Amino acid sequence: MSAESWDPGLQSERTRLAWVRTATALATLGLGGAGVTARSSGHPVAVVFFGVAALLGAVTLLRTGRRFRQVQEALHQERPFEHGGDALTLWFGVLAAVLGGFVFVLF
Repeated sequence: MSAESWDPGLQSERTRLAWVRTATALATLGLGGAGVTARSSGHPVAVVFFGVAALLGAVTLLRTGRRFRQVQEALHQERPFEHGGDALTLWFGVLAAVLGGFVFVLF
């Protein structure tokens, strides 16, 4: 195994913790936003957007263990790892949270 592709440090573990932290923040933001919007008689569309954000955060959180194992295998086998799906899931979750905030504030 070449020294360039594998470092015996904890980079993969730190990356996994970053994904967990981001997914947990998104799920918490979504649940909190949906709760505040529902209690303040806000627009139902905002509740839906916040709910989607919470769901996508939870899905990403559930996938972190599998993703970590796939990254470890790819590193050990010196092959590239495709992670676009997880990043796209988080991107849509953040977009849903932002849209929920706009709807909450504007309507």
